[in-house]
Amino acid sequence: MATQAPPVRDERDGLRAYLLQQQDAFRVVVTGLDAAAMGVAAAGRSSLTLGALLKHVTATQQSWLAQALAAAGTRHDDRTPEQRQAEHTSSWSWTAEDTVAAALADFDAVCAAVLDAVTTLNLETAVPPAPAPWNPTDVVWSVRWVWLHLLEELARHAGHADLVRENLDGATMYELLAAHEGWPATDWLTPWAPQRAQAPYGWGRRPSPGAADRGSGDLGV
Repeated sequence: MATQAPPVRDERDGLRAYLLQQQDAFRVVVTGLDAAAMGVAAAGRSSLTLGALLKHVTATQQSWLAQALAAAGTRHDDRTPEQRQAEHTSSWSWTAEDTVAAALADFDAVCAAVLDAVTTLNLETAVPPAPAPWNPTDVVWSVRWVWLHLLEELARHAGHADLVRENLDGATMYELLAAHEGWPATDWLTPWAPQRAQAPYGWGRRPSPGAADRGSGDLGV
């Protein structure tokens, strides 16, 4: 992953480049974590964990990809509304059975499938909204709209993941990116390393020494 998406030639190339950039953000933000750390809710009152976020964006991509492929006539989603809801609920959890390797493998597989579909599907193909209380009933989307919406979903949750990770051990995106890519230390950036990780701190937790200016300390929540 680069610090910026590459130059783009056209709309389709831009969609693919920016989707890939947001997908890579999730690989970077979990750098160096084990399964236990992936299940820690580190951002105060929020129950979000990095493991649950990784599983959720995997399921979210699978769902929107299925809708785009079904609209294009290449695949049909046979799941019932109840099955979809159960899978959605499951995607927001990180259990003792989950592993980082398996979660990343599932994520990588759907990421590749999405990028392939962005390359091949007609952007103008109509996509009717799936029945859901939050979806409109008087509009028709397009495959283009699906990719733009998926980009929004990934970017939103990548921001959530950044906050959870920083409150987990103090690591921030650029130092994690440097560690993930194996970049050497420079005057402006030192790659994250386990021995540099701080003790957990953040909202609702007692900050580590010297971190008072980066978190709100123990608020008793």
